[in-house]
Amino acid sequence: MTKQTIGEIVQRTRELVDEKAAAEFLDTTPGTLSVWRSTGRYALPFVKVGRKVRYRVSDLEAWLEQRTRANGATA
Repeated sequence: MTKQTIGEIVQRTRELVDEKAAAEFLDTTPGTLSVWRSTGRYALPFVKVGRKVRYRVSDLEAWLEQRTRANGATA
């Protein structure tokens, strides 16, 4: 594990959003995100804080970028 400054840790936690905000960002529902997490359907990173689930905005953006297609291919 790499050493991080307190400032870096604070900055990374500021970008955490809850499941509802993440679902809105991805234009889906919190229930869909729950299914994706439990089935492992998509490799969408998330953070568990106790019982709560959080997503980093940068992870959501990166996940969307990975799914961007230049043509009509579905695979």
